[in-house]
Amino acid sequence: MKTIIEELWNVRDSLNSESLKEPEIKKAILDTIDKLDSGKIKVAYKDKDGVWIVNEWVKKAIIMFMKVSQNYIMNDGAHKYFDKIPLKFDGWDNVKFETSGIRVAPNCTVRKGCFIEKGAVLMPSFINIGSYIGEGTVIDTWSSIGSCAQIGKNCHIGNGVGIGGVLEPISSKPVIIEDNCIIGAKSEISEGVIIEEGSVISIGVCLGRNTKIYDKESGQVFYGRVPAKSVVVAGSLPSDDGTYTTYCAIIIKRLDEILTTKKYPHEIFE
Repeated sequence: MKTIIEELWNVRDSLNSESLKEPEIKKAILDTIDKLDSGKIKVAYKDKDGVWIVNEWVKKAIIMFMKVSQNYIMNDGAHKYFDKIPLKFDGWDNVKFETSGIRVAPNCTVRKGCFIEKGAVLMPSFINIGSYIGEGTVIDTWSSIGSCAQIGKNCHIGNGVGIGGVLEPISSKPVIIEDNCIIGAKSEISEGVIIEEGSVISIGVCLGRNTKIYDKESGQVFYGRVPAKSVVVAGSLPSDDGTYTTYCAIIIKRLDEILTTKKYPHEIFE
């Protein structure tokens, strides 16, 4: 399947909705989306050395899926949509939901091509194609999980959080939130930032590829990565000449152990 996707990518400009009449093309693209939807493949995975690797061919398949698909009217029972990516839960019945072990609150929109592990709770939110939501994770109200974002197990994504998506450039890593992380309300994590295991991000922290992440204890500066078990707040740092300050994120402490509960004490930020 990977080989066929790579071959199709080289002629992607010639693809359109008529291309799905070709059995080989239809099978390669749709099977990839189905495998994403069932969790059999992922956009990104951690190798044996702990390095996150992107399955570029999977991202290519998603892009081509959108290219060959046509908009159509879809209905979730309460609302009508006109889009080209089906809804994940279309056709699910009570048995299917019970078997999946997930809870989905009203006004949660989940597109086909993302996988939700057992025990996850989805409040009114938007989950885009290619994303992966780990076991026991809560996606809270009005949060948005972008295309291909990878969220680990037992995470809490707070109210109104924006987790950025990325399909192109193909080589770009998606946003990755590792296991047991807490992302505070109204935070924005984008541009392939990795939040390592057990980290706690306070309310309203914005992290992008070029955001300075300053460790106040060591003086070390990170970009694009929050080290494991970090407690992070929004802050600012002065310019070299002291004439102005610029936004940054500040690691105020490192936790001795990973929090095992979705609730955490307020004094963690003191």
